[in-house]
Parts: sequence; C-alpha cells; structure tokens
Amino acid sequence: MTQDQGLIFAILVTTIGLFIWGRWRHDVVALGALLACVLVGLVPDEQAFAGFGHPAVITVACVLVLSHGLQITGVVDALAQRVLPSDAGPMFSIAALTGLGALLSAFMNNVGALALLMPIALQIATKQGLPPGRVLMPLAFGTILGGMTTLIGTPPNLIVSSFRAQSGAGPFAMFDFSPVGVAVALSGVLFITLLGWRLVPKREVAGAASFDTGTYLTEVRVKQGAKVVGKSLREVEQLLDEADAQVIGMVRNDLHLSAPDPRRILRDDDVLVIEAEPEALGTILGKLGLQLEAERKLEAQTEQDSAAETQDAAQHPAPETDKHDSGDTDIVLQELLVRPDSQLVGRSASSTRLRSRYSINLLALSRASHRSIKRLRSTLIEHGDVLLMQGTPGDIAEFAGDYACVPLADRAINIPNPTHAGLALGVMLLAVVVAATGLLSAAVAFAAGVLVFMVMRVVPLRAIYESIDWPVIVLLGALIPVAGAMSSSGAADLLARLLMEHIAQGNPVVVLTLLLVVTMTLSDFMNNAATAAVMCPIALSAASQLGVSPDSLLMAVAIGASCSFLTPIGHQNNTLILSPGGFRFGDYWRLGLPMEILVVLVSVPLLLVVWPL
Repeated sequence: MTQDQGLIFAILVTTIGLFIWGRWRHDVVALGALLACVLVGLVPDEQAFAGFGHPAVITVACVLVLSHGLQITGVVDALAQRVLPSDAGPMFSIAALTGLGALLSAFMNNVGALALLMPIALQIATKQGLPPGRVLMPLAFGTILGGMTTLIGTPPNLIVSSFRAQSGAGPFAMFDFSPVGVAVALSGVLFITLLGWRLVPKREVAGAASFDTGTYLTEVRVKQGAKVVGKSLREVEQLLDEADAQVIGMVRNDLHLSAPDPRRILRDDDVLVIEAEPEALGTILGKLGLQLEAERKLEAQTEQDSAAETQDAAQHPAPETDKHDSGDTDIVLQELLVRPDSQLVGRSASSTRLRSRYSINLLALSRASHRSIKRLRSTLIEHGDVLLMQGTPGDIAEFAGDYACVPLADRAINIPNPTHAGLALGVMLLAVVVAATGLLSAAVAFAAGVLVFMVMRVVPLRAIYESIDWPVIVLLGALIPVAGAMSSSGAADLLARLLMEHIAQGNPVVVLTLLLVVTMTLSDFMNNAATAAVMCPIALSAASQLGVSPDSLLMAVAIGASCSFLTPIGHQNNTLILSPGGFRFGDYWRLGLPMEILVVLVSVPLLLVVWPL
C-alpha cells in the first residue's frame, strides 16, 4: 500500500464514519473530505471544484427545478385524481398509491413525488381505518423503487452514468436502467401490495407539532362548461367529500343563500362558498372545473387596467418610477395571521383596497367562528383570522408590515394553472425525449427545459433556486473529485483486488452479488449519492481485473445505492415518513429486510441476462 492509498483510505473511512454518525450534515462532511484531499495533495488545487461543473450535478439541479414545476402547476394532482381509486379496499388503494409513486419518481425527484402524495396517503389511511405508517411506508418504498428505472430518476443513476462515461464507454442512455429497474420495481410494488404493507408495525401518531390554521372559507365560481354544471348541490357535496370539503353557502345573481337547498341545480357563474383544508384547494378547483372568485375578479380588473393604461399612454408619458414597479413579478401564496393590534380588525377586504393599494388578492380566510361569514370581500376581519394572500413577496410583505400581520411558515398550497400545467408537462416530456434519443445530453436537455420554465414563468424566478436541494448539489460536487482520487491513487484497484482474491476468489457472479449487497448496506447508513460515488471506482477496477464488461457491475452499484430500506437515515424518503408514521428507528427492517432480499434475488439474474459479464 502506497502513501497516497493510505491517505485516501483514511479520508474515506473517516468520511463514511461521519456519514453514519450523522452529527454533521452530509454536504459538510463531503466538503471536508474534498478539502482534506486537496491539502494532502490527492486532488490538485486547480481541480478542487471541477465536480460542480460535472454534467451529473447540472442534471440533478435541473431535474429538481422541473419537478417543482410539475408540482406547483397541478400536473401531479391531476394525474393522482385520474389514477387513484376513490372507493376501494386497503390493498387496492395501497397498490394504486405505491404504483403511482413509483411512476412519478421515474421522471421527477423521488422526494418531491413522496411529498406530493403524502397528503393523499394520509387521507387513504383515514378512510381505510389504517395506521398512517401502513400507507406511508409502502409509498416511500415505492418512490425509492421507481427512481432506479430511468437515468434521471435518482442521483445515483446519474453518478453511475458519469463514471461509465469517464471510463471511455460513454454515458448510459435515459432508459438503459429500465429493463432491470422496472422488473425490480414491479416486483417490489407487487410484494408490498400483497404482503409487505401488513409487515409494517402499527404505530400511533402523536399530535401534529406544526401550526394548524384549520379550514379555510373561500368563494369559487362555476366556470362555463364546468363538470358541476347541471348537477345538484347534493351531488357536488358528494364529490367534495373526497377532499374533506363542503359547501356552506351559495351566491346567485348577488343573492346570498346561507343554507341552499341540496336539490338546487348549479348554473354557469354561480358562486359557492367552500370550506376546505388549504392543501385541498388546488384539488377541488382542478377536479370540479371551478375558479377562485378573487382570481376571476383580479383577471377582470387587470384587463380593465390594461385597457385604461393603453389609452392613457397615448396621451401622457409614463412616469419613470412606480410604487409597484420593482421588477418582481413572481406571484406567491402566503398565509398571514392578523394580530390583535392590527388596523385590519373591523375592516373588510374591499374597504382596505388590497388590489389598488398593494396589488395583492385575498383568496381565502380561516376563522374559528366562520359561520357568520357571508361574502369574503365584505366580511369584517377579526384578530386571530388567517388570510391566504396572493401577490408578489414584496407587496405582501409591505401589506403585512403596514397592517401588523404575521407571515406564517410556508407550506404546500398550490392553485392549479391549466395553461402552465400543460406547458410544464410538455417541456418535461420533450426534455426526456431529447435526452433519450441522444439529440442532446441529459444535462443540456434539462437545462433547456429549465430555461423555458424561467422565460414562461412556469416556476417563479425566486423559486427556481429555492427548489434545488443545495446540500445534495454540494455533496455531489465535492465527492466527484474524491472518487477520482480513489482511482488515480490506485486505492480502488487495491480494494477490488482484495474483494476478488479473498472473498469472491475470481468468480464474476460472486463479485457482482457482493458489490450489490455492500452498496445496499452502505446506502442504509449513508447518503445514496455518496455511496454510488464511493463504489463506482471499485466496480470499474473489479471489471478491469476480471476482464469483464463493467456495465453489469455499475448497474449493480446503481441498484444497490437506490435500495436503502433498513433505516430511516439511508434515504430522505425514509426520513420524511418517520414522524408522520409514528415510526421508531428499528421499525423499518421488518418490511425493509424482505425488500432488500427480494431486490437481490430479482436483480442479480436479470443483470446477468441484460448486461452479461
């Protein structure tokens, strides 16, 4: 063992130990490992940060932005409404939910797919009388399985592809991971559906720790040709039951009905007063063909203002500055809590002139004693009310400061935008096709997609960078040069030789199985992207010494890095369900261990057939 090999082994062991310990975040540990390699001379100073320009890093960042666009425009909500059953037994509901999670995570970030479907999973658990964990763990595992099926499904696949390119064989294509990945994912989803969900321990969930604003009251208008036109209020309420919402009032021709007859038939332009959870507003609007009354009025006002401005511009020169001409046109949703000393108390939204003075919109209001509310715009605001406001961050902040309102923590409240939803889906599909056919590299294809999102404002510009998981980006950018040092120092060759001579004894099939199991074990305790970066050089060295194709061994690393089911710390999706499912650290192995055994049994024979040694 040379001095350089000893140094890289020491740094690597220390890094893995710190990953498992979890005292510091993984990006901090990875950056420390990179700087250590630079200081001891394993990585040249001028190459220290070359990893941040690596195509795999760029692709991961772009996929995160595109995934966020699919989320906020309502694409995934619409898909969930069409795929998930409204009335089925536990097994079929879990099968549909887990399958949808796997499908989504093949083309978007699997953490984002889980976050989108978690509220639906909790609804299914309530309807079926199941502990939340028995639905959440199958969903989390399904989204992890789906990520291994395409190049962009999960960061480890991109890392494995980049190492193949560095070896001179070229990168893997978009769907090279699919033959084995889809079979493993289908096997896993089938096992979870038939037996696996029953293995999840029953755990009671403690009360929610976050601030709960309760249900919102909002007004929605029946658009022409909407699904609810011609239906009775009773039929509409049955549809709303699926989203735990209800109609508590109706307005027709400016006549307010606080207790409308359930037999009344809805017409175009009727206004319904809806009570719903804030997270369900987007689902309700998209499913029933409704439009927020406040947004409709804002559109009408905007058209009038535009016409007036056009006429005025011909007569008067435009002023050089304007109160709201800040260049910030990103529209966001923000919840504001009305303080007791607020000047809003005792005033209505119309008397405050929110649109003309602040260019913001009141979409909904949450209040404990909401039964006295008649019309949203004329309701007198009370202290303790929570207002759902729409506008630019600067305008909302200005209003909150002027009227002593407290902004609440951000949470996922998305109002679907049909125009942007179609554009987001089209851009994503086009980027996938372009990358899959090889017209452009994955990094360039998805970067072009992000550019379209930015130009067309599919994702607000300030949200572009907020949607990127920067700790993952730093992790990848830091560990790529470290992995390069493993190869250049000969450390990867040494490990591969020890693996083959003392354990596998030169048998390629045993080496393949060992690589899969070791990678899977490491990914249960450390970040899966870091695991892939550590194991790829070993796989390439083993293939070189055995004189076999490296593809099968690299694919084994990709699968192993994506299958961390034993602990809550191996994958972000496992961590996300820890609290909502009421789980303990040792609960995951009951379903996770059979899952990992199944992955080995299914993937090893398929790897030997699809990617022969």
